[in-house]
Amino acid sequence: MPWQAPIVVHPFTSGDGRPVSVRGRRLGTAHSDRELLEMLRAAGLDEADAALDDPHLVEWRGAPAHAWLPPHADRSA
Repeated sequence: MPWQAPIVVHPFTSGDGRPVSVRGRRLGTAHSDRELLEMLRAAGLDEADAALDDPHLVEWRGAPAHAWLPPHADRSA
């Protein structure tokens, strides 16, 4: 099995936000970098707050890193 980053920010599902998992365990859905960091801290990953752009720690799937609204979302609302 190929190596995988321990933290995965998954593609958008329905609505806003992106599911987050750590080592295969689903943590929830984040809607911002701040929410992602809170989830990671609650999971005991304090060092992650300065490393969201480290590809060895976080894999951003299906959309660019730090993208929290799907491309078709109405940003004016």
